[in-house]
Amino acid sequence: MTRQQPASADLAKATHEDLTRILGDLDDSEVVEILELHPTVSEVEQAALWAAGEGDILERKGHELVGVVASIVDIVTADEEDEEPPPATNP
Repeated sequence: MTRQQPASADLAKATHEDLTRILGDLDDSEVVEILELHPTVSEVEQAALWAAGEGDILERKGHELVGVVASIVDIVTADEEDEEPPPATNP
């Protein structure tokens, strides 16, 4: 007799298609990095909320940014952190 895992989205491992659907367009390197974490669909969804700036709402509800979710957020927001606003010019 084989053991089957529940078909719950909370436990389902995220696929490339899940990442694209939830996080949008990603570089191939970002997809590889995220998939190497073996995230669940739920973790990717949580990371998407954090990356969209809704982390403060989640944190107030007791969902801290830790583990795989934190790693995914770091990966998808790395480009944003690298981009610095242009220096202000004085007229």
